[in-house]
Order: sequence, then structure tokens, then C-alpha cells
Amino acid sequence: MLDSNAFAVYLFTAFLLAITPGPGIFYVAARTLSGGRSEGIASSLGNGLGGLFHVVAGGLGVSAIVLASAELFTALKVVGALYLVWMGYRTIRHARLDYMSLGHAEPPVGTMRAFRDGVLVEVMNPKTAAFFLAFIPQFVDTASDHVVLQFLVLGAVSVAFNTLADIVVAFAAGRLRDGAASRPNLIRCLREGSGGAMIMLGCGLLLAKRPVA
Repeated sequence: MLDSNAFAVYLFTAFLLAITPGPGIFYVAARTLSGGRSEGIASSLGNGLGGLFHVVAGGLGVSAIVLASAELFTALKVVGALYLVWMGYRTIRHARLDYMSLGHAEPPVGTMRAFRDGVLVEVMNPKTAAFFLAFIPQFVDTASDHVVLQFLVLGAVSVAFNTLADIVVAFAAGRLRDGAASRPNLIRCLREGSGGAMIMLGCGLLLAKRPVA
């Protein structure tokens, strides 16, 4: 199994990567500013489940097949990018409609939908699969009879760190949103900004290139 020193290095590296601002953190912050702390936490948990999907797929070799196929990689990233852009557009549109309705705002998206969106956004992001396949094998003891198990354990640890970091971001962004609760114009700006962030994340995913073996 894993060498204790190698595992310690992995934990440290995975932690640093988890707290480094990236698309996942920006997405959770955007969802929190748009729908509140509960939706942000739900999005974090959804992202975590989506991350576990990629870990299992990577351990079973499915991710390698997707990344090796230009067609599958492109199809997955286009669907994921369009979904992000659609959510961003919807967020901006609702922010403006709610502001113009003078208090008769539409109900929030809700935690279940935020959770589902988080799962779908992460599952449809081939860059996540590429990350796990590039990062985790460096710490796997290939001489062991439990290579797949090692991959799954290391992947689960990475996902746990990422999810915890996302939840911390959700709480921080939630406090910012709560502080602006009495200022409808600021809330509108925050929601529009979060929608714009989702659109930019979608565009960034659309421009992602397939890793070269």
C-alpha cells in the first residue's frame, strides 16, 4: 500500500490545491451570492459527489477512455459549458426581474436544485477527470496489488479537501450576501456578478483543450 511519507506529501499537496482559488471555488461563491448560504453549501456537496464520480471513473479506467477520444471529450465539455452559461444567464435574468418586481421576487432555486446543478457541473467537466488522472497516479504504489483501491482512497481524500474548502467559501460568501440584505441594489449587483462569473466559467471550459498523452 501507500508509503507513509508519500501519503503525507499527498495530503499536503492536495490541501494546497484545495484552498487554491479555482473554478470550483468561484462556482460555489457565485451560487452562494446568487441564492444564499444554503444553496452554496448544497452546491459544494453536489460538486463533491460529482468529484467522486470522476474518482470512480478514473479508477475503473472510464476517464482515460473519455480523455483519449477527442469526440467524447469535446461533447462532454460543450454540454458542461453550455449548462454553466445557461445557469449564468438565468441568474442574471432573475436578478433583474426580482429587482424590478419591487419585493415580489421569485423564490430561490432551492437546495435540491443547487445540489443537482453542482453534481451535473462537476460530472460534465472533463478537466476534473484530467486532473485526477494526472495528479493521483504520481502517489500510487504500482507495485502493490491494490492500485485501484489506492486511486479511490487518494481521490476521495482530494474530494473531501475540495468540498471542505468549498463549504468554507460558501459561508464566507453567505456572510457577504447577508450584509447586503438591506440593500436591494447591491444584492442585484452581486447576483448579476455571480451570473457573469458562471458564464465566464462556462466559456473557460469551452476553451479547454484535451490533454495530450
